[in-house]
Amino acid sequence: MTGEENPFYEYFDEILEICREYDVTISLGDACRPGCLADGSDVCQIEELVRLGELTKRAWEKDVQVMVEGPGHMPMDQIAANMKIQQTICMGAPFYVLGPIVTDIAPGYDHITAAIGGAIAAASGAAFLCYVTPAEHLALPNVDDVKQGIIASRIAAHAADIAKKVPHARDLDDAMGDARRTFDWEKQWECSIDPETAKQIRNDRAPEHEDSCSMCGKFCAVRSMNKALNGEYIDIL
Repeated sequence: MTGEENPFYEYFDEILEICREYDVTISLGDACRPGCLADGSDVCQIEELVRLGELTKRAWEKDVQVMVEGPGHMPMDQIAANMKIQQTICMGAPFYVLGPIVTDIAPGYDHITAAIGGAIAAASGAAFLCYVTPAEHLALPNVDDVKQGIIASRIAAHAADIAKKVPHARDLDDAMGDARRTFDWEKQWECSIDPETAKQIRNDRAPEHEDSCSMCGKFCAVRSMNKALNGEYIDIL
C-alpha cells in the first residue's frame, strides 16, 4: 500500500484543513520513541522518522506549521547524528526531544541523565527540550520534582546556547565570574538560575570570613590573589 492509498492520509488531510482554518501548529508525535538504550536508532525509530518527514511535507503543502517529536533514550554517541538525520528527513522542521536520556540505570536522577542528553541534542540542532523530572519512570511528579526537572533542562539549554555561541548567551556567566572574583554575593544571586537554593546552601554552611566560602576558607585561591594584587598580607593560618 502506497502512502497515497493509506486511509490515514485522508484523515490527516482533514485534520490539516481544520488546523489551517484556525492557524494551529501541530506536533507530530513519536510513537516509536526509544524506551531504553537498546532501542536507540533502531529500524522502527528511523522508519517512523521517515514517515514524520512525509507528514511534515504534507502539512506544509496545506500551509500548516509542524514540530517533530524525537527520542527518547539514546546513548550519547548517537544523539548528534540523530539530530542531523531529522533535520535532513524533516527538512529543518523544529525538532524537540525528551532528554534524550543517556543511561537507564539512574532512577530518581533522570533529570540529570536527560539534561546530559539534552545539552548534546540542543548543541547539535534540537529546537526544544522537554524537561524530565527525578520521578520519571517512578511516579507522578510533585512540585519539587517539576522544579528540579525544569532547572536541569534550563541548564542544558543554556549550556548548548553557549556552545553554539548564541549572541549574549554567556553574558550572565561572565557576570557571575566577575562577581565571584569580587565576592559580590548579591550579584551572584542575581546571576543564578536558582538563587533561592544557592542562598540556602551558603546560609546553612556560612563561612567564618565573608570573603570566602566554607569549602576553602582562608585557603581560597581567589581571596589570596585579590590580596596579592592589592599588596595585602595573605593570611592563611
